[in-house]
Order: sequence, then C-alpha cells, then structure tokens
Amino acid sequence: MRVIAGEFRGRILKSLPGLDTRPTPDRLREALFNVLAPRIEGATFADLYAGTGAVGIEALSRGAARAIFVEGSRTAAAVIGANLDALGIRPRAILHRARVSAVLAGLEADIYFLDPPYLLVEEYARRMAALGEKKPPLVIAQHASRLSLEDSYGGLKRTRVLRQGDNSLSFFEPFRAF
Repeated sequence: MRVIAGEFRGRILKSLPGLDTRPTPDRLREALFNVLAPRIEGATFADLYAGTGAVGIEALSRGAARAIFVEGSRTAAAVIGANLDALGIRPRAILHRARVSAVLAGLEADIYFLDPPYLLVEEYARRMAALGEKKPPLVIAQHASRLSLEDSYGGLKRTRVLRQGDNSLSFFEPFRAF
C-alpha cells in the first residue's frame, strides 16, 4: 500500500497481515480525493475505523492541516503510529486507540470518513445517526455497493454516491434551508 499523491506521493505504508482490516483500494482512494480536492486544504480530517491509517495519511499528504485517527485494534493502532512516525507527521495527527462509539461525541472535524469492517454493518446506522446530530460539513461512508444506506441521518442528507465495483462512497452534508 502506498500514498497516491501529494507531499508523500509514492511512499510505502505498513499494512496489517490477515483479512481483519480491509484497506481502501488505491483507485477508490484516488477517486475520493479527486472529489475532496477543493475541500481538503487546511481541513481537519477524521479517519474513523482507520485500519492502517492510509485514508487519513492521504488526507495529510494532500494538504489537510490535521488528521484524527480512531482505531480500536491495538495492532492496527500500532501500524498507524508506525506509518505516522515513518512519514514524520505525528505532530499533525491525533491517534485514538478506542472504539469509535467511545470518542465520536468529542471529536471535531471538517470531514469525517467512516469505514467500519463489513461484518459490523450495524455500525453504519449507529455512527451515521450520531454524526447526523453533530451535522459536520461533510461525512463520507465507504460501504459495500450491495449495502443500501439511508438517504438521510438526522441533519445529514446524502448528496452523492460514487460506485467502484464492490465498493461505494456515500457523501452526506447538512440539510440546507432555502
């Protein structure tokens, strides 16, 4: 796994052995950040269920001011820390080794990226409902294309779906009053 573009383009990231963590494919990450290009500069990016941290690290590489990583697995959190240290970006990052449910209420970010393990399908509804109460500027949920998310959660409404094979990205933004 590598950083696709930006300051750390081409740098190799450590990954986790086994099938417990499902990394976001390079092509999907590239498509995600092409969409985010006008919004990422100077933003605070929250990578929930961070795995190896590749998505949050890509955000930092492309100009995010800060990234918040939340990962419950001790092994995965150690890999994220090693990746941050190898790139020298620990000062721009906050790493929580905790369940997302335990820290989400206290997080403040401009962009939230939500990618729970596919076996934890119920996490989508729970975390999206919590984010719908916070109404951040942007929430992106990566999910299996066969999984249907709701069109809205609390104060958030889906504004876009980007599909690539088995994976989809659903973009949610606060309702706008006219």
